Amino acid sequence: MKKFLELKTLIISAEMDAHKFYERGNKTAGVRLRKALMLIKTKAQDIRKEVSAKKNG
Repeated sequence: MKKFLELKTLIISAEMDAHKFYERGNKTAGVRLRKALMLIKTKAQDIRKEVSAKKNG
């Protein structure tokens, strides 16, 4: 559950940068958003592996 909460926190923090990028046109917020999305993807894959291992093991 800890990893899921970390994922949730990452998504919330990325939301602020998404708003700054899409609404205000802040290019550096776009860079931060892309970085956050990569971390979100990695964290989600880790959670997916953990769930599959627990289900099958």
